[in-house]
Amino acid sequence: MKLNKYIIASMLFGMGGIGLTSCEDFLDREPIATVTPDTYFTTVEQLAAYLNNYYDGHLVNSQGQQLYHPQAWNSGLANNDNNTDNLLQGEGNIGYFAGDWKVSEGQTLQGDYGKIRVWNYFLNTVSDRMAKGLISGDSETLNHYLGEGYFFRAMAYYNLMVRIGDLPIIKEVLPNEEAYLQEKSVREPRNVVARFILSDLDEAIKRLKDCGFMDNQRVNKQVALLYKSRVALFEGTFEKYHKGSGRVPGDANWPGKNFSGNIDEEIKFFFTEAMKAAEQVADKVALQTNSHVMNPKFGQIYGWNPYFEMFSQPNLAGVSEVLLWKEYNKGQNISHNAPHRLELGDNNGLTRSLISSFLMKNGLPVYASNSGFKGDKSLDKESEGRDERMQLFVWAENTVLKSDPAESSVKDTGVVVHLEKPNITDPSVQTRDLTGYRQRKHFTYDYNQRYSDETLGTNACPIFRSAEAYLNYIEACYEKDQKLDAKATAYWKAIRARAGVDEDFQKTIANTDMTKEAELNDLGVWSAGKMVDATLYNIRRERRCEFIGEGMRWDDLKRWRSWDRLFTKPFIPEGMNLWDEAYKNYTKDTEKLIADGTTNSNVSMKSVSKYMRPLQRWKTNNQLYNGYTWKKAYYLNPIGISELKLAPNLYQNPYWPSNEAGLPLE
Repeated sequence: MKLNKYIIASMLFGMGGIGLTSCEDFLDREPIATVTPDTYFTTVEQLAAYLNNYYDGHLVNSQGQQLYHPQAWNSGLANNDNNTDNLLQGEGNIGYFAGDWKVSEGQTLQGDYGKIRVWNYFLNTVSDRMAKGLISGDSETLNHYLGEGYFFRAMAYYNLMVRIGDLPIIKEVLPNEEAYLQEKSVREPRNVVARFILSDLDEAIKRLKDCGFMDNQRVNKQVALLYKSRVALFEGTFEKYHKGSGRVPGDANWPGKNFSGNIDEEIKFFFTEAMKAAEQVADKVALQTNSHVMNPKFGQIYGWNPYFEMFSQPNLAGVSEVLLWKEYNKGQNISHNAPHRLELGDNNGLTRSLISSFLMKNGLPVYASNSGFKGDKSLDKESEGRDERMQLFVWAENTVLKSDPAESSVKDTGVVVHLEKPNITDPSVQTRDLTGYRQRKHFTYDYNQRYSDETLGTNACPIFRSAEAYLNYIEACYEKDQKLDAKATAYWKAIRARAGVDEDFQKTIANTDMTKEAELNDLGVWSAGKMVDATLYNIRRERRCEFIGEGMRWDDLKRWRSWDRLFTKPFIPEGMNLWDEAYKNYTKDTEKLIADGTTNSNVSMKSVSKYMRPLQRWKTNNQLYNGYTWKKAYYLNPIGISELKLAPNLYQNPYWPSNEAGLPLE
């Protein structure tokens, strides 16, 4: 088939919804329709304005989720662990977990390359005009803004690489010439793409100002260093655990053709780069403190625990751990609904798998002898003596729900109101607890932000935290050398001390039973279908518990190749222990438990399990009743059939059909 240059231009330029008949005109447009370099990119202020236009839409993760609370009627960032073993939302994702995901007949890359085109245009134009001295303003600030452009191009490429793997690397705004477009549609090996991303981040790091610039509401040097460590760690672990699967350059069944080198050396390179970048952040930026107070007093909104309030205050300029954050302002119609939905439930719930992974404060797993675990017949018992991240960020019966004197429910009595019981019977789907385990991270005790189901929330949202640098270093160090150096040891102790957990992680490792961890359904136990060792598992456990409600888990399970576990054992999301004791709390007619196995059920039957199983409330038309399954193909997204037909240099990702739309081959 003759290459259709308009289709390829659409893919590589990112035409979005522009019709093919308007391609010639579109190619003459700049990323912002009114922008031309001669009239616009003349001052440093104009560069800032251009960048501001893209901050919101481009600060996203590999699934396209915003890295902060969206302006929507939901619990915001707290939902971003959906489709993992951390969080269940709604009725689950049948596309991933029931095998319904299909290759599209259409195009899949154009939106991502549209984002990349924005940054290619910015970088090429601004670099050229800077070299000619055509942009006025402070030179350091001008250089900083150029660094932001490199950062955002790196982010766009990284998110695409996580989904697609090997990629065409486009660094310019391409001319509309058929031969040139075909030449540029060649997929480079993913390790080459990852190195390119790191090089863009190095360019950003050279130019960006240190954290503190603009109160950390703009990307800064430490953000770029942290992101570099994230990219390098992802690629190192992906190549290590997916080697031999066809997804890694050099594999016998890898569909690419132009890899030369040693993949084991590449893996070491990425781990080394992750460590170098991470330590530059961790050594500079301390963790926020934890007062070890688990609840506010009556009428207290702020000032009771700095760790909790890092996710629960309107301004984060003075919180050094937060390297980049999003500010909200109701008066400017920039707000969210996270506090209200976190107070009521948001048709989601944390899983028993996550809850079981939290250690006791003495550093022992819950099943270890003499751990002090009180059992799980109530949420209070289950959280007693546990890692303070569980006590702070997951509600139990006696967790303070309302304490603001302005609230009608407490103003007359002058006493705090506790959760008392999860909201599992609410007839309104939007405000129901699905598992009984409700997140408290990102909640606020400011009544004015949550008195109704409107977008009243003005709590700031942290986007990047230095804690990630600590954990990235620890993991990269162990993956590279199979041991921890002095820095990794110090970082791990600091993370645990802040969490109120015994700093002696060797005690935890010695008391970890990997078989029991597997029984508790932590997918991080597994890589490529095999159990990892207890040290590496506990590093993964630490990461899981630290980033609850921050949307890190999907990429982690993907790079560790943990989903392979589902080939032999489907994952069934579970919630709290309902049927031993907790069911007795639901005695009023308005709180009636319905567990008859019909589509009217609000909880699963006792005969199914004493633990809540939201996806096993009924069998009728329920593709996920028997749990999540997985396909080999799902680790990488497919490329659309039309793109493959029109661009011969492209190739389909492993285990996906390449000739027509359809289900995965494996």
